[in-house]
Amino acid sequence: MMVIDNSFDLGQIVYLTTDNYQLRRIVTQIKVSLNGITYQLSCGTNYSDHYECEISSKIDVLVKTDG
Repeated sequence: MMVIDNSFDLGQIVYLTTDNYQLRRIVTQIKVSLNGITYQLSCGTNYSDHYECEISSKIDVLVKTDG
């Protein structure tokens, strides 16, 4: 039996640590491979894959800019 210890759940609102706008993203897919776990994040009609180290469950107001 395989146990997957994911840090984020499907449907959870998250933020990218490198996003200066700190846009809200939704976890829409969790992918498990030999390389580890990646998360598909959706923001509006766009989506992208990210590793856990790129994602935070809390907004970073120090990174956020107005544009």
